[in-house]
Amino acid sequence: MESNRSLDACARLRSLSRAWLAACAVSLACALMAAPAAAANSSHGADPVLATVDGHPITQSEVDAHVIDEISPNQRYELRKRALDSMVDQYLIDRAAKKAHMTPAAYLDHELHPKGSTVTEADARKYYNAHKAALDAQTGHKPYEQIQAPLISALQRHYDSQRRDALMDKLRADNHVKVMLEAPREQVASAGHPWTGGKDAPVTVVEFSDFQCPFCRAAEPTLKQIRAKYGDRIKFVYMDFPLGMHPHALDAAVAGRCAAQQDKFWQFHDAMFADQGKLDPASLKQTAAKLGLDAKKFDACFDEKKVVAGIRADQAEGERLGVTGTPTFFINGRQMVGVESQASMAAVIDEELARAEGAEKTASTAATAHPAKTAEQ
Repeated sequence: MESNRSLDACARLRSLSRAWLAACAVSLACALMAAPAAAANSSHGADPVLATVDGHPITQSEVDAHVIDEISPNQRYELRKRALDSMVDQYLIDRAAKKAHMTPAAYLDHELHPKGSTVTEADARKYYNAHKAALDAQTGHKPYEQIQAPLISALQRHYDSQRRDALMDKLRADNHVKVMLEAPREQVASAGHPWTGGKDAPVTVVEFSDFQCPFCRAAEPTLKQIRAKYGDRIKFVYMDFPLGMHPHALDAAVAGRCAAQQDKFWQFHDAMFADQGKLDPASLKQTAAKLGLDAKKFDACFDEKKVVAGIRADQAEGERLGVTGTPTFFINGRQMVGVESQASMAAVIDEELARAEGAEKTASTAATAHPAKTAEQ
């Protein structure tokens, strides 16, 4: 029951977070569009008064500016990027449709739904047979007949999305799209924390996580794929952010740090995420024994709780950076909340690798063009 309540609480938290972000998106969009117009037309009364306090007016432009200030730099960036991508895509679609002598809607239908692109029952059955274990875990072992319709719909949306992404990539390449919007970057105090990957990698991924959070556990397969894909090109760092709603999250964080003292952090990390039902103190000590840790040293470390100060420091650092839930990542300082897919994280990592490669080439070119003078010269 404890794990179910935690899952429900996490689900409600994420649902509220998404709803709030959606509300912010609407508010920011309205503010960004309305503010310039209000400023230009204020002399003509186009900036309506929304409230008065003892005769003092509060105008819409003032409220809109306040809305923007209330949104964090990372959220503001995500909202602007979403709006910018939409505007660029729509311009490219309109242009391509006009060239093809079609309406934008007809052009998209033609490009995204070619002959043979409709998912059939046979396609769904083939996918089901190939991914039965994963689907059983997600659906509670429901038979194919009960999930056929939603599976076909999901596959259709997935393939349509893939074709749209490919189309937009081609249109952007053909039209030489250049985006100057840059993501905000935070300096994360992650030194001294458990890490894996390349020590001097050009990309550092810092995760704020909670060993009892079901969403953190759900992200683990994606993170393993990411680490396998990029190897030493990324440095992956773990930081603690145990949530108060999880009764054994702090115990698990303590256990992870005690295991780290014996160079067994990642083994213990994997064991805790493998079975979140064994995060109580007694089970954690049993896990330590099974992993071959020095039980006496581990138990002493766990019971003394001296490592809690470091965990609280991680939480304070996360709060300073605007972390409110887990998992939250910082990829070279760029915030990403949750992991929906490998592609979403890989896209940011690829951008950062390209950026690092570009900076290296620029430095190399500059060094070649302006070689340092030798002592003899």
